[in-house]
This record gives sequence, C-alpha cells and structure tokens, in this order.
Amino acid sequence: MILELERVRNVWPEVKDLLSIPHSDKQYKKLLKALDELIDEVGNNEKHPLAPLMETVGNLIEEYERSNFEIIDASPIEVLKYFMEENGFTQKDIPELGSQGVVSEILNGKRELNIRQIKALGKKFKVSPAVFI
Repeated sequence: MILELERVRNVWPEVKDLLSIPHSDKQYKKLLKALDELIDEVGNNEKHPLAPLMETVGNLIEEYERSNFEIIDASPIEVLKYFMEENGFTQKDIPELGSQGVVSEILNGKRELNIRQIKALGKKFKVSPAVFI
C-alpha cells in the first residue's frame, strides 16, 4: 500500500465526517459549520494550507445540495435580490455589504460579492453561504 494511503488509514476515523458526502441533514449542517469556520480561517487566500480543504468541503456540500434541494439557476446577485424582495429589504437593510455605493454596485453587477459579504449574507438570511457563490 502506498505510504499516503497508510497515513490516511490512520487518521480516517478522525476526519471521515469532514471528508465524506453527507447523507443526512445533520451531517450536512455539520459540514456547513465546518465550511463557515474554514472561510473564517482561509478567506480569499488561495495559498493558505487549508484552501484545498475548504474547496473539498464546499464540493461535498454542493453534491448534497444537488441531490437534495431544488437548484435554481440564478446568479449570486439574482439570489440576493430574491432574498431582499422576500424580506422586504432595501439597500439600507443590508449594511453587511458595505456602504450604499458598494451595495448599489453589487446589485447593478458592477462588483462581485467577496467571501466576507457572502458569509454575512448567509447568516443574515439563514441560508448556506454557497447560495451566493
């Protein structure tokens, strides 16, 4: 057996929940929490040692959502506008994104959401941050 697999075998019981596709809502929520913590740690730093783990956890969550939720083909901005409309929010109601100028640029497609904003929107609307990616 190759050395890497032998090492994985030794740590697998400790990491299997983090590196396996979730098959229940409980496992899914646990992965969402892990992704949230990884976003806090890694942010936009693609060279961070945990960046590949953040990507892997995001992919596992995406696979679960693809299989268990109706996926709406919409851009992050369309999703944001939908949540704003559903909650009766105006630009002033989402200061998490920044100044009114920043919010306006985001809503008009002139600026993309960053990791901090995506995380804040997930918390505000009580949804997975992945819906804004």
